[in-house]
Amino acid sequence: MIKIGITGGIGSGKSVVASLLALSGVPVYIADEESKWLTNNSPVIREKLTALFDPEIYTNEGLNKKLLASHIFNNPEQLQQVNQIIHPEVNRHFSAWVERQTSPLCAIESAILFESGFNRIVDTTLMVYAPMEVRIKRALERDVVSREEVIRRIESQLPDEVKKEKSDYVVFNDGKQALLPQITAFLTGLNT
Repeated sequence: MIKIGITGGIGSGKSVVASLLALSGVPVYIADEESKWLTNNSPVIREKLTALFDPEIYTNEGLNKKLLASHIFNNPEQLQQVNQIIHPEVNRHFSAWVERQTSPLCAIESAILFESGFNRIVDTTLMVYAPMEVRIKRALERDVVSREEVIRRIESQLPDEVKKEKSDYVVFNDGKQALLPQITAFLTGLNT
């Protein structure tokens, strides 16, 4: 089975590309959604985060996101510790998910594919690229945030040029080039 890693920055259109792959019959694991689920439901993550911080990090409703954010905001060391707890569990969960798939292809969508090391568990990487202004506009339409907040989020991610360089394949989601032919060409290239 060929495992595809899909990545791209905020507002690039990763979700659209993931949906197009799913419509083409490729099962897609959405790392962000699964990570949130695991953070609330994995006893391993819960135990380690509680040990790292304190029992109040979880409430009856699940992870206390505001408290966690207060610990890791502007604290790269604690953010790295949290990532070292969560990423291996997501990796294990993805690997178990892959084992259940029957398709010749499957994919993982992750904004932090390279930063998390998930690129090492896939066979090929696909970056979704969109110009900065297009990304900002999309994020402003989707999220209730300021332009400054969108720019801050974009700047906190691995730069697009670095992602492009590290990726095996790039699709352009600039609103000018059709995505479907690019996805079809990508999938055709995998079958050769």
